[in-house]
Amino acid sequence: MTTDPALLATELDAIDETADVRERLDVPGYNVAPTTQVVALVARHARDRPDAPADRRLRAMRWGLVPSWQKTLAGPPLFNARAESAGEKPAFRTALKTKRCLIPMDGWFEWQVRAGVGGGRGRKQPYFMTPEDGSHLLVAGLWSVWHDPGADGAGHPPVLSCTVLTTDSVGPLREIHDRMPLVLPGDELDAWLDPDRPADPRLLAPPSADLVRRIELRPVADLVSNVRNDGPELLTRIDDPGDAEQLTLL
Repeated sequence: MTTDPALLATELDAIDETADVRERLDVPGYNVAPTTQVVALVARHARDRPDAPADRRLRAMRWGLVPSWQKTLAGPPLFNARAESAGEKPAFRTALKTKRCLIPMDGWFEWQVRAGVGGGRGRKQPYFMTPEDGSHLLVAGLWSVWHDPGADGAGHPPVLSCTVLTTDSVGPLREIHDRMPLVLPGDELDAWLDPDRPADPRLLAPPSADLVRRIELRPVADLVSNVRNDGPELLTRIDDPGDAEQLTLL
């Protein structure tokens, strides 16, 4: 994600609640890693207007969901969840009912395993999946609020965290990997975010072939395989990934 959160909030018609933590956000981020701070879109009611429609709000969250009942922040980062089974998992089922979010992104990386000599396992070729028109993807996610059970409250704000929902890949994306983020179309966003209704099961299905056709599959250099690399050169297309020399850092 490379867009300034204030601009993103305007684009999404949301209240920007990231200002106080802007310095901790991984934006612009070309190689976003789990446990870093990302932006997520939620819909919540104002405390002083509980009966008014829920407002869209852009919030900073830790990528890697921490269930509210977990005793410490330690533990495996729950950075993704299978859409098909999230409702059955203790870590995700409560969030699926009332704390659904959308995670805006320019795109995501995935690695295609290429056959080696004699058909053996070869090298991994990274691809960047991004809208052809330069717009943002909005990926379904779940979020949570965690309070440190050992803190007295003062000076210990709650930790907001989120996870990305994944689904079976569709169309040409299957040639890269069998799973993909659950990308939602624009006309389903409000239904997904609605905190007053359970998730419609049809929203958990893989995206349409038409939506996926508008996603570019861009081969890129393997710089992205090292999380310490973080710059626009990670998004540069390699025209012939089988033969092209890998890029170097600018």
